[in-house]
Amino acid sequence: MSSTKTISPPLGSWQSAGLRYHAYNFFLRQKFGQRVQKVSLDAGFTCPNVDGTVAIGGCTFCDNRSFSPSRRTPRVSIRDQLDDGIRRLKTRYTAEKFLAYFQPATNTYAPVEKLRPLYESALSHPQVVGLAIGTRPDCVPDDVLDLLQDIASRAYLSVEYGVQTIHDRSLDWMNRGHHYDAMLDAMHRSRGRGLEICAHIILGLPGESHEDMLATAREMARLRIDAIKIHNLYAVRNTPLAEQVERGEVTLMERDDYIRALVDVLEILPPEMIVERISGDAPPDYFLGPSWSLDKPAILLALGHELERRDTWQGKFSTPLTP
Repeated sequence: MSSTKTISPPLGSWQSAGLRYHAYNFFLRQKFGQRVQKVSLDAGFTCPNVDGTVAIGGCTFCDNRSFSPSRRTPRVSIRDQLDDGIRRLKTRYTAEKFLAYFQPATNTYAPVEKLRPLYESALSHPQVVGLAIGTRPDCVPDDVLDLLQDIASRAYLSVEYGVQTIHDRSLDWMNRGHHYDAMLDAMHRSRGRGLEICAHIILGLPGESHEDMLATAREMARLRIDAIKIHNLYAVRNTPLAEQVERGEVTLMERDDYIRALVDVLEILPPEMIVERISGDAPPDYFLGPSWSLDKPAILLALGHELERRDTWQGKFSTPLTP
């Protein structure tokens, strides 16, 4: 890394606030002038690699109940889910504004005539200032992107694409049902529509080297996506991954290895890119490992220590945008 040009931290942004990466909470406060929290919503969607369209069984690591609190409770209307979620989050956080987060499964996997009333119902809530929509890059036909563009013209909209990795062999391992070219196509058609484009990536996939992980980060930097969620691979019960871990076929990353890889990734990412997440976890009842994933304060502390020890920051080795 030493031969790569060092980029100074951008003054007047997250660095001037004493941060070493562009944290999501900081971004939301800057954008809305106050704390904003996400409310997870379950609109009842499935995925094309669950229903047999491209595969069956879903992703190797996936149990949507473990990823989303909204899928662990009986599903009610979008408005009722929002009211309940806001009531709970207001007790935990000091927040008056919220993002409606369509989280479990693939939340653009339906005709526009079904999607529009769901999104509009969430936006009509007086305390909702925008939407976040989790989806797959192979599930955004042009008419759905037209709908998202219309919403983005009126409200903040983040579209979260499950990229996971740029390596097709890893996508095959996880039973994803598409290859990386699907993301390139989705990016091409999503550009210029006013959407915030967020990508999910996973570090620690079996068979991927450290350089493979950095290659995914470099590609996200090259694409200049707006935001990123970085996860460690973790296992939840009753999934193929859990069985592979228990049989010793897959080894999950240790925390120190993950933190070092995470910092290497942050150094590559452009300083303007929003870092929405730096690790993954699940409720203890569903969770198999690694155990360190459940201690988020310790992860944040370890990340801070490593950034300080290396005197480094997000974008330190990023390639500047050309005029």
